[in-house]
Order: sequence, then structure tokens, then C-alpha cells
Amino acid sequence: MNVESENRHRQNKAGFTLIELMVVISIIAILATIVGYNVIGAMDDASVAQAKSQIRSFKTALLAYRLKFNRFPTTAEGLGALLDNEKGIKFLDAASIPKDPWGNEYQYSSDSAREFRVISYGADGRPGGTGYDADIDSSGEEAK
Repeated sequence: MNVESENRHRQNKAGFTLIELMVVISIIAILATIVGYNVIGAMDDASVAQAKSQIRSFKTALLAYRLKFNRFPTTAEGLGALLDNEKGIKFLDAASIPKDPWGNEYQYSSDSAREFRVISYGADGRPGGTGYDADIDSSGEEAK
């Protein structure tokens, strides 16, 4: 009788209880949430950095354009003038004007031969916003 009692006792102890499994699953879910949040934040930071880098490239190309033509492209000519202009000079090493990291067109305007502005409207693709939705402009700062 004593042997049967011991076997039953061992069988009851084999495996995990439901509470133990729920605790482990809860811990895994919490860790996955923390990791996911950090990864998404890092991706957003990388998109902002990429937009700033592309805008710096546009600034360099626009300054080279101004040296050649003694003016910046008009608003109507837009950034496309960096690739397609009357002298056939490409001021960007690209087949087409890239879109911002969120898939939106960069906005270009020029009020005179001396001033220009290149803007990415951020993650939301609309003017204004805060955080990752904030505008990024050619002044190198997020627009307020």
C-alpha cells in the first residue's frame, strides 16, 4: 500500500501547475511588450535621423545648384531640378528624388534666389505635430 501511495504522490508532482504556467506566460508577455516598445522607438528614431540626413543631402545639392546657376530652383521647379535641369547636370546621385522615410514627398519652396526650404512633415505626413509627427525642415531643427 505504501508503494501505491508513493506512486500517486509522484504522479501528482510531475509537470507544472496551471498557476506556474500562467506566471511564466505573464512574464514572457511583459518582456515581449518591453522589447517591442524599445524596438519600435528605435525604428522611429532611425526614421527621423534618415529624414535629417536626406535633407542635409538636399541642402548640399541645392548649394551646388546655386553655384552653377546663381539661384536656387524655383518652387515650381522643385527638387526635381536637381536631377533634370537645362544643363543636364545631376546634383544628386539618385535616379529620382527620394521620398521621406514615411513614404511622403519632401516639400520644397524657394521665395528668392537666396532662400529655400525643404520639409518632411514627419510620421503623420501633415504639417505641424509633435514627437515623431513633428515637421523636420532644412534649418536642421524640428519645426515648432
